[in-house]
Amino acid sequence: MDLRLPGLRGIRRSRRSRRLLAAAAAAVVVLAGAGTWTAVASEDAAPVRRGDRMLDMGGGVRVDTSYFTSGATDTRRPAVLLGHGFGGSKDDLRAQAEDLARDGYAVLTWSARGFGESTGRIGLNDPDTEVADVSRLLDWLAGQPQVELDAEGDPRVGIAGGSYGGAIALLAAGYDDRVDAIAPAITYWNLSDALFPDGVFKKLWSGIFFNTGGGCDRFEAELCAMYDRVAESGVPDAAARELLAARSPSAVGDRIDVPTLLFQGQSDSLFPLGQADAAAQAIRANGAPVEVDWISGGHDGGDLETARVEQRVGAWFDRYLKQDTGAATGPAFRSTRTGGFDSTDGEARLRGAESDSYPGLRNDPRDIALRGPEQQVRNPAGASPPAVSALPGLGAGGLSQLSALGVGVSLDFPGQFAAFESAPLTEDLRITGSPTATVRVASTSPDTVLFAKVYDVGPDGGQQVLPSQLVSPVRVTDAGQGTDVELTLPAIDHEVQQGHRLRLVLSSTDLGYASPLAAATYTVSLRSGLSVPTAPAVVTGATGLPSWVWWLPAGAVVVAALLLLTARRRTDAPPPDPALADVPLEITGLSKRYSRSSDRYAVRELSFRVEKGQVLGLLGPNGAGKTTTLRMLMGLITPDGGDIRVFGHAIRPGAPVLSRVGSFVEGAGFLPHLSGRENLELYWAATGRPAEDAHIEEALEIAGLGDALARAVRTYSQGMRQRLAIAQAMLGLPDLLILDEPTNGLDPPQIREMREVMIRYAAAGRTVIVSSHLLAEVEQSCTHLVVMDRGRLVQAGPVGEITGSGDTLLVGTGTPVADPLVEKVAALPGVASAVRTDEGLLVQLAATGTAAGLVPELVRLEVPVESVGPNRRLEDAFLTLIGGSA
Repeated sequence: MDLRLPGLRGIRRSRRSRRLLAAAAAAVVVLAGAGTWTAVASEDAAPVRRGDRMLDMGGGVRVDTSYFTSGATDTRRPAVLLGHGFGGSKDDLRAQAEDLARDGYAVLTWSARGFGESTGRIGLNDPDTEVADVSRLLDWLAGQPQVELDAEGDPRVGIAGGSYGGAIALLAAGYDDRVDAIAPAITYWNLSDALFPDGVFKKLWSGIFFNTGGGCDRFEAELCAMYDRVAESGVPDAAARELLAARSPSAVGDRIDVPTLLFQGQSDSLFPLGQADAAAQAIRANGAPVEVDWISGGHDGGDLETARVEQRVGAWFDRYLKQDTGAATGPAFRSTRTGGFDSTDGEARLRGAESDSYPGLRNDPRDIALRGPEQQVRNPAGASPPAVSALPGLGAGGLSQLSALGVGVSLDFPGQFAAFESAPLTEDLRITGSPTATVRVASTSPDTVLFAKVYDVGPDGGQQVLPSQLVSPVRVTDAGQGTDVELTLPAIDHEVQQGHRLRLVLSSTDLGYASPLAAATYTVSLRSGLSVPTAPAVVTGATGLPSWVWWLPAGAVVVAALLLLTARRRTDAPPPDPALADVPLEITGLSKRYSRSSDRYAVRELSFRVEKGQVLGLLGPNGAGKTTTLRMLMGLITPDGGDIRVFGHAIRPGAPVLSRVGSFVEGAGFLPHLSGRENLELYWAATGRPAEDAHIEEALEIAGLGDALARAVRTYSQGMRQRLAIAQAMLGLPDLLILDEPTNGLDPPQIREMREVMIRYAAAGRTVIVSSHLLAEVEQSCTHLVVMDRGRLVQAGPVGEITGSGDTLLVGTGTPVADPLVEKVAALPGVASAVRTDEGLLVQLAATGTAAGLVPELVRLEVPVESVGPNRRLEDAFLTLIGGSA
């Protein structure tokens, strides 16, 4: 079947002839007045020119683009297209585009249909829409005087991108022969296999996919209908599988014959390593050079190794676009391995393992005997409660990163799984690839789904780790009389230590997937042991530098060393400040832009300090920057400037001092079928800290949940859920507790209870920071305030000092004051601001203003004054401070 759709058939040409389809070139029209040019420069860096344009793709669809160049305007150079991830936009790629431009490339970024400022519906890289858009972008590049051409209308061009952008790189190389090299990262080869592995619906990731896109109505109609159909039935039908397969690189896999550098994430339950393996095998079979790099992070979180990845992408394009045969593109295969934490900064230590050939997923297998009797597995009605492996969308706190460090956080329910175990290993065993095994399955149901996984079990049998938190779903049909099932377990790179055991588990449920809803019983028995790939040629380097660095010429080695030293100075955390060792929080000059390319700030030059025993209220209207500030404080996002010190330690992701901080920011997620206590215990286990350090009983006593702890969370009221979330934040009794809008959705009695929880917690000498829009509640529960507006600090100090400030006056009026008159009052000498309230006017005096001087001016303006006195309400003081912008 020819999957080249009519709209793109003519774009695929012989690489030798390089014929240009003139009709395609005419499809792109620059919208009149839409192009803007901006010069971008940073200290000690060559200036970069950026042109922003909306390009017409036809059919009323416009795609937002940015074009980056540097250096001489009359010199031709290779071009690079950068594709963004799903839910992102071209703005995410600006920094990488500028770096590539300085390195001698013409770089084009764009927002795919339905994202950023681009119009149109999301087609999940539909060949007739999104892929055709890329070919039109190549047509546009071919007309730029800075772009090197291989032939008329044929730019010398490479494409790189992550996730969604990685897939478009592969697809473009398959549909348009003008693409010369690609570097896709953490992406899919077959989207149908990724979302419907072995015919099992990956429901959580699929839901995240469609919600991240802005809801089903933002997608092409047939995609929306497909998702609704599969989500309701829980079973992907043939039409759904074919629809996604046709939009996958695998559909044109036999046509992708350009140099390809594949990055794939080890912490990735969405697009696991097997997707990159399938791509590598297919593209290599077409005769193209392929290199594979397994990075530490992925869609489940962890370190995406951005700097290293971008450096290697640059070298790849240097080799295959600039034809620089001396460019060090790296080893044929590399895998990042985790070796514990760096005690100086709390960061995971990453080391590269390499091989001069790609080993695949079944290299040099070793047989491991398993033992265990035939076992019965119950599939519960409604497939609930489900086992827990990965938690999709968990992000930087991904469970897969914990498993890489030997922390077990998975959950299997008794009676719902079969387990077969090896004897203790007599030597260390490195698993690199996909283990396999054969089992026999019989079922009382015609439709059977099992989830296969391999645990690394500690010597005492108590601690078990699921490498990368990955499982392999298996759908078995017609198993009434029993059938043999060959299992291919997830690809991993994991070391099992001597004395540990391997445990093969088959569970009837998993939180991330759809299982049959009807109750059933499965009978599972062993047919073989575990065959484990070892890939012995993949060798871990003795240092953090990959071995290919040492193949560089001596001069390049010196440059590389200088770059590494410079990067270390930029990224290492500064030493603790002993003078602040007893200060819970000090923020100095904190700033955060909305995006790297934006001149707008979410937080700008914010400074304040919090002392022990304080309950500090963080106030401000919507958009003031409160939540952004809290997220920076928690190390969830990185500031663009300034300093955050917690007990003297600088904050950065993974900073050890964050163990002294508890937080409730933007809500908490609980497993509804588990009790409140079980949820807390599971959360604490995920932190990897000793159980005795949790202080669960003390936290629960402060939260005041009582007997409700034994009930399933799905039975909780909103107030009980909020208190459980606060209890979770208080686990370990952190010295600093951060609460973002903890009273959202609570009724007045529940709000009062929450206030008492905060006061009780701080009574023991600990510190609480609470962000809230309920000013009356803040006035009763907080000792100190920080008021923000438009990202900046407006005022900070004790509550009484702010509410009783002598420079804020309440002017009572007999009748409402009209807006023009309010403006005249605000413009009076000695007046900083004036805001209308139900009682009259709130007037904040400037440093030169006095009440005695104000009254005559009010009378002169014919303001109907009935009384003038100091303002004592927090709400009024707040409105005065922010000028009524709330």
